[in-house]
Amino acid sequence: MASEQRRIRVAVVFGGRSSEHEISCVTAGSVLSVIDHDRYEVVPVGITKSGNWVLTSGDPERLRLREGAEALPTVAEGEGRNLALPFDSAGRLMVVDPAEGPSRLAEVDAVLPLLHGPFGEDGTIQGLFEMMGVRYAGAGVFSSAAAMDKVFMKAILTGNGIPTSDYVAVTDRRWRTERKKVLDDIAELGATVFVKPARAGSSVGISKVGDSSDTDAVVAAVEAAREHDPKVLVEAQVVGREIECGVLEAEDGGAPDVSFPAEVHVAEGFDFYDFEAKYLSTSGLTIPARIPEDVTARLRGLAADVFEAMGCEGLARVDFFYTEDGEVLVNELNTMPGFTPASAFPQMWAATGLDYAALVERMITTALRRSPGLR
Repeated sequence: MASEQRRIRVAVVFGGRSSEHEISCVTAGSVLSVIDHDRYEVVPVGITKSGNWVLTSGDPERLRLREGAEALPTVAEGEGRNLALPFDSAGRLMVVDPAEGPSRLAEVDAVLPLLHGPFGEDGTIQGLFEMMGVRYAGAGVFSSAAAMDKVFMKAILTGNGIPTSDYVAVTDRRWRTERKKVLDDIAELGATVFVKPARAGSSVGISKVGDSSDTDAVVAAVEAAREHDPKVLVEAQVVGREIECGVLEAEDGGAPDVSFPAEVHVAEGFDFYDFEAKYLSTSGLTIPARIPEDVTARLRGLAADVFEAMGCEGLARVDFFYTEDGEVLVNELNTMPGFTPASAFPQMWAATGLDYAALVERMITTALRRSPGLR
């Protein structure tokens, strides 16, 4: 833990190798703008798209999502001091100086891995932190990996009696060797299906196919998803309202805390809640969602059940479908939900009584409280 002689040192890690690199940068900018610098010494660590770790600028303005901007913020190659193996066995960052070689920079008390998608939200970087004995915010190795892979997520939830939509898993091997069987299975899901990368987020790479018997359309959608992930999930369409809940690990070690639910409203001109609708449009949220009180209670209870069933820690966002006949189905689980100004997670907690700065503070204190290794 941090000594009393200095501020608590928190590494904020952002960027990464996934297709959600830019959204991670925007998330980091939002967090850096509210973190308590009197209490915490912030070490901003960027990961470039090629996977290089750099000690970079912590200026939140540089990472802000700007309306009308030609490009989203990124961690550029060569923009900061290079980091060697990110941490030594004492949790200290290692910096590479061209003249002097690797040197130890500072002991880090906790890490905020504000990374989305593969190599950040999928258990890989969490495994690195565990090996190095470094505390970090969010879910552990297995929970992160299982939640990131929507196929395994559905299997775990179904095994715990938690309802999800019908689906077909399309692995690389099946697509190469059993394509006709895969296409037949997809056609049995119903007329309309959604095709998505199994291990991506922020609605990247998702396609809607209005006729699942149209082989050419399905093949094109699967290939589009495979550009992001060789493993693809095809889901039956669920006609209903999209509702989300934020979940936080309880401060007293008890049952997780759950926010008021939010309902997603997709902007006109968008067929579903894809990347542009989510981040670059007027799509909005109603918080609390205008649904019956008993449904609100059921959603919040299910969100806590999902958090527990998946072995989550720290925080998560659970997405649901609420159908006209009153059925509630789990759509997705995000173990590191976005913190951009357009993101649902901080908005839901603000409506529940926990503002943005307090939410970031709680993430950090929860991370500091956890013990490295098996829990």
